[in-house]
Amino acid sequence: MIQHFHHRLTALVTVALFNTWPLFAHGQTAPDSILLKDYRPRSIYKIPETRPEQARVPVIDCHSHDYARTEADVERWARTMESVGLEKTIILSGATGAKLDALVAKYGKRPDRFTVWCGIDYSGMDQPGYGPAAVAELERCFKAGATGVGELSDKGRGLGATTNRLGMHVDDPRMDAILEKCADLRMPVNIHVAEDKWMYEPMDTSNDGLMNAWTWRVTNAPGILQHDAVVDTLERAVQKHPRTTFIACHLANCCSDLNRLGAMLDKYSNLNADIGARYSELSPIPRFVSAFFARYPGRILYGTDMTPDPGMYRETFRILETADEHFYLAYFRNYHWPLYGLDLPELVLKNIYRENALRIALPK
Repeated sequence: MIQHFHHRLTALVTVALFNTWPLFAHGQTAPDSILLKDYRPRSIYKIPETRPEQARVPVIDCHSHDYARTEADVERWARTMESVGLEKTIILSGATGAKLDALVAKYGKRPDRFTVWCGIDYSGMDQPGYGPAAVAELERCFKAGATGVGELSDKGRGLGATTNRLGMHVDDPRMDAILEKCADLRMPVNIHVAEDKWMYEPMDTSNDGLMNAWTWRVTNAPGILQHDAVVDTLERAVQKHPRTTFIACHLANCCSDLNRLGAMLDKYSNLNADIGARYSELSPIPRFVSAFFARYPGRILYGTDMTPDPGMYRETFRILETADEHFYLAYFRNYHWPLYGLDLPELVLKNIYRENALRIALPK
């Protein structure tokens, strides 16, 4: 009996070693030891691949940031833009005061390629009488060269929040005079509300966006608004200030439920949305997203929100323009999902790439 068991155990061990030997022989990791963060799948489908070198039509990037540290970097960026067919980039600085002035001076060397947006001065927002000074600084930023406001950010803790202090939400009465002044100055307001729903779901085996959701997870601690509640603050502000042009960046972080964004777009003509840094979330559902963009061709703006490398731009073009299927891209590995081209119609593409920006984000 014991001898039989010994032979049986030896056979099982031998089979196990035989089955795993090729992995270990090449220095690879056993599948049950691979960490989610290290998972890098490669498609082996033999299907058509399209690699655009330039965008099909001229492009305006409505969502970028201060990635250029020097004036030489600004020039390199401008050359990159020319090489990929990018006409202009909006720098969402969120800055005021001397910092804003320095950015306007730096990017002002290439006004043909860049324009800078400012932030809101939240100094003293928790003190009586907050508002007039912030409005005055907004006017000063406008005169200094800022053409819009953003990226304002409320991920549940409020605008102007710090590590030890909650801020105010965009529908707060303290924001009313500021948002009305934006309308007076014809300065569009780009605002980030919440995060996508994966960041609020349980961080367990059921979360299909766990890789990225864990990085950007949102706590439900007291005083912090959850996803729907933060989006609601945006809707109330948009409704309250119909003269003010709003751009909900990242599609108002409603990628998992674009119908929520669509309902707001249907009701409020002063609301728009950019797609910056949401290519990974959009391309797994290409038919639905393409239909959504076709439904709102005049309300969606191209944006990147990523380091301005030629490869990054070209990967966005591939996602938006082509019908390629089941591919993985270096700049969009936020999740482990395969990507699919949206194959947007020419008219929709022109609007998203450029025409909407000229009308909404770069008013004359």
